[in-house]
Amino acid sequence: MNDADVSKQIQQMVRFIRQEAEEKANEISVSAEEEFNIEKLQLVEAEKKKIRQEYERKEKQVEVRRKIEYSMQLNASRIKVLQAQDDVVNSMKDAAAKELLNVSHDHHVYRKLLKELIVQSLLRLKEPAVLLRCRKEDLNHVEHVVHSAKEEYADKAKVHAPEIVVDSIYLPAAPSHHNAHGPFCSGGIVLASRDGKIVFENSLDARLDVVFRKKLPEIRKQLFGQVAV
Repeated sequence: MNDADVSKQIQQMVRFIRQEAEEKANEISVSAEEEFNIEKLQLVEAEKKKIRQEYERKEKQVEVRRKIEYSMQLNASRIKVLQAQDDVVNSMKDAAAKELLNVSHDHHVYRKLLKELIVQSLLRLKEPAVLLRCRKEDLNHVEHVVHSAKEEYADKAKVHAPEIVVDSIYLPAAPSHHNAHGPFCSGGIVLASRDGKIVFENSLDARLDVVFRKKLPEIRKQLFGQVAV
């Protein structure tokens, strides 16, 4: 083989190597492009997922805040309704308390009431000796009925007539413009055992409180009905 043949064969080998290299380079380039596209797609999808998750998180936060705000507004409305209802009920009780002041104006009727209150209190206490407290302005009325009251109690309870001592300390007077915010009593009596361990408050104001507590559900139903708040 002469020099020309050797040179020709070398050139063929070079072309073949170059072609192989180009094909391999092209294959590497295509493979790299594919890997790049796959990785890019994965990154894009991952970012999309993060964005969706962030959006869902913020959407849930907004929904929670909306529910909290709605609940707060609903509770505020309920409180306003209940407060308005309480104001109405309390105004009724205040009106009733003012009417109590008129009870003692009719002496005949009031003395009869005082006697009934004393008898009722004696029946509750069932003590042989008691201490009776009343308003200073009611002292004359009480002294007028106390004997007949204890005799009536003795007859009803089938016991000896008890000893009733009228206390020298009096219940507060009726409310007035001069003492609008101090303690007051609209009438009635308070009875206690002589040792003071048992006390039965039978003043008109105490009876009004008892009636209102007992009748409050009925009062609310009549005033407001079955109001859902």
